[in-house]
Amino acid sequence: MRALVRPAQYAALAFYILFLGFPLLWLISASLKSSGELNSLTVSLVPQDWHWENYSQALSRQGLVRSAWNSAVVAVVSTALVIVIALPASYVLARLRGKIRAAGVGWILVSQVFPVILIILPLFLILRTIGLTDSLVGLTLVHTTYTLPFALWMMQGYVSAIPVDLEEAGSMDGASRFTVLRTIVFPLLMPGVVATAMFSFVSSWNEFFFALVLLQSPENYTLPITLKMFIGGEGKVALGPLAAGSVLAAIPSIVFFSIMQKKLTGGLLSGAVKG
Repeated sequence: MRALVRPAQYAALAFYILFLGFPLLWLISASLKSSGELNSLTVSLVPQDWHWENYSQALSRQGLVRSAWNSAVVAVVSTALVIVIALPASYVLARLRGKIRAAGVGWILVSQVFPVILIILPLFLILRTIGLTDSLVGLTLVHTTYTLPFALWMMQGYVSAIPVDLEEAGSMDGASRFTVLRTIVFPLLMPGVVATAMFSFVSSWNEFFFALVLLQSPENYTLPITLKMFIGGEGKVALGPLAAGSVLAAIPSIVFFSIMQKKLTGGLLSGAVKG
């Protein structure tokens, strides 16, 4: 019976990977099919004719490269701002006790209750007052504001998992408060920082509604807005170029996840050694 456990585990893992990867495989397959094959009733994963023109059409239409750059700038800057703000704030939130901490946690929970549709009008009016509508700067601030509460909630959970005894031991050895934070707390907190950065980046990269409302100029469009332009005014969809554009849009997220996964593993090992 035990001899069957390991093959069953590998089979379950292979099925799980196939289940997660199948939509991406289907998207890549669709990006290489002609419009006639995409509209055909015959279903096949492998294209009959490899239609690479879809990628050239996706790149040449609607300013896909420019919008990808806009999305990258907004996602990277908003992620950096979220980490810079959430890192010290989450430490204070996790270590405080009493009414101040309860108020902070309550604010985080309440901020997650309201749907986006209820806050978009006040945000639009505020940004219009300060002249940041139709601006990547304004969109970056909105993404940072919207992502920050959940990032704080994630980070304070990681901080709470770090024993206070480690900080007290460092202080007893003569280390200053800043030294304790820099050499003990922050290295142990790296997995949480990486996980929060991954969440913030993907949320900003894929965000559609804020960009749809706040951006009007085509030169400021982010990638989700540009991909929407492949759908015509009468509902006619350029399926091949849209699939190709979606594949290209997924590449930065995959690359970012690959880089951050290595840092996440390194942070876990570092935390294990230092703990």
